[in-house]
Amino acid sequence: MKKYILLSVGVLMVLGSFAQNKNFTYKFYGQIRTDLYYNSRANEETVDGLFYMYPKDIKEDADGKDLNATANGSFYTLYTRAGLDVTGPMLGKAKTSAKIEVDFRGSGTSYSMIRLRHAYLSLDWKKSGLLLGQAWHPLYGDVAPQILNLATGAPFQPFSRAPQIRYQYKVSDVRLTAAAIWQSQYLSAGPVGKSQNYIKNSCVPEFYVGADYKKNGWLIGAGVELLSLKPRTESVMKDANGNDNTYKVDERITTLSYEVHLKYTDKDWFVAAKSLLSSNLTHTSMLGGYGIKEVDQRTGEQEYTPIRNSSTWVNVVYGQKWKPGVFLGYIKNLGTKDALVSKSLYGTGTDVDQVVTGGAELTYNLPHWKFGLEYTLCSAWYGDLNVSNGKITDTHSVRNNRVVATAIFMF
Repeated sequence: MKKYILLSVGVLMVLGSFAQNKNFTYKFYGQIRTDLYYNSRANEETVDGLFYMYPKDIKEDADGKDLNATANGSFYTLYTRAGLDVTGPMLGKAKTSAKIEVDFRGSGTSYSMIRLRHAYLSLDWKKSGLLLGQAWHPLYGDVAPQILNLATGAPFQPFSRAPQIRYQYKVSDVRLTAAAIWQSQYLSAGPVGKSQNYIKNSCVPEFYVGADYKKNGWLIGAGVELLSLKPRTESVMKDANGNDNTYKVDERITTLSYEVHLKYTDKDWFVAAKSLLSSNLTHTSMLGGYGIKEVDQRTGEQEYTPIRNSSTWVNVVYGQKWKPGVFLGYIKNLGTKDALVSKSLYGTGTDVDQVVTGGAELTYNLPHWKFGLEYTLCSAWYGDLNVSNGKITDTHSVRNNRVVATAIFMF
């Protein structure tokens, strides 16, 4: 991994060497981050456990013992990162700027590889602004938990960086946001797993509109998200002779999700909360997806209905040098709007009825340094699918105890 760190730092420093150009200014920044963690059982996670979400269901062996009730832990530096902020010359009446940021999380099961986090340019006309490129998804927004866990509140909090065109307009203390969003690293789930093809074949980007009020340390806002996907473009059906026939199909599922959020900050306090009524937000690291409500018996063309989830989290942190904090999160599976024709579901956590988590942390903060310890208890309820309403019934719970210790040097 060392060669990738040196390569990334070298590239950004070369760019920074042009700082003598009077029309540009450059700010190089980054962090070295180490994470030591322990879990009391197996979990739904990515990056070999660094991005932790919730405990896995019971999986019995031949003797009835739970194969997932096995402790695990490790130590990583994969979220070490480097970035460059650039301010450029005026473009008409607009201030210009750009950001590029990378880390070493890789993708899939390939770790210690350079990964693009942010890459965007922006134009600022004081009252309005335009962003083009990859940045935080608007559902992540300006309200996110201050916790050590790298999932930053997922699956209770949306987590995604995505290519987007985002426009913002300010009227006094109110900021309006509208965005068209595509997918790159964080993908929707569907018939062939997670894939870009569902939104690519849709030819319709994801849309978000929202409003925020900000004054005297308070930020209060709400937003609406629309996602329209094409799960399949063809289906295979057997004829009366048992031969496979392929048909072109025109399938689409369109969903709406809603969110409200608030945050209060001053020199000592950080208080934040967010609540969502979500449908098919699997591309933002949340639970959900969709199922089949109708099938054409000749062509196999399917109609879909989304799984609806309600999620809420609250985070409170106090202090400056020593910062204790607590995080609480809750998700409830509300089922589907329409009855299902089968138990085939596409998504994440489609067999989960609810998830509850509570965490406490203590961090020690100095200029350029942060040291922290966090404990999280998470319980997930699994059960059977009721096809009449998409809800999970006859549930049982499993729980995981997680401890994270982190050291960060920021420059």
